[in-house]
Amino acid sequence: MTDSLAEYLGATLHTRDEVLSRPCPIPAARGVYGWWFDALPSGAIDTSNCEKRDGLTLLYAGISPSRPPANGTAPSKQTIRTRIKNHYRGNAAGSTLRLTLGCLLATELGIELQRTASGKKRHFHQGESILSDWMSEHAFVSWVENAEPWILEDNLIENLDLPLNLAGNREHPFFATLSRARADLARRAEQAPTSGKLR
Repeated sequence: MTDSLAEYLGATLHTRDEVLSRPCPIPAARGVYGWWFDALPSGAIDTSNCEKRDGLTLLYAGISPSRPPANGTAPSKQTIRTRIKNHYRGNAAGSTLRLTLGCLLATELGIELQRTASGKKRHFHQGESILSDWMSEHAFVSWVENAEPWILEDNLIENLDLPLNLAGNREHPFFATLSRARADLARRAEQAPTSGKLR
């Protein structure tokens, strides 16, 4: 195991309340984060090869900022602080993790993906607060600073079992199930009336 991988897997775990407290413990820096869960969002996830610690299972890795655009446009200025806080308290329109979790938990939580009034974005409307409560109880996050997080992310997807990652992870056994769950809710959202403004 490389030093960077070992550091990533051993990073301190934090709860939603800790992340959203003041001062925020997350540095305003580039880095890679991991999402660990004490409950699975889907019984179809095989976690036999997933990393586990302290009764938690690593299911998703993310980075901030994203890989710099190849066309020379300005790179993202986001940091792991802004991204992690958005995952915990934002909405599905701006968080791939929230979209994934909500689609997998829709029946259990009684939430539904909806289009905004403009029809251009989708979120869980009133269900976002329900999803936040579920994450507060079951989702824990860790992070490491890294100057080029996209390189470490490629390494993580290649060497770890990360069922909730879609990008670069097409060969994963859960890829088709997750893609179908997201597509099914997106299709239902297209057929339903639009919701109000985003939270």
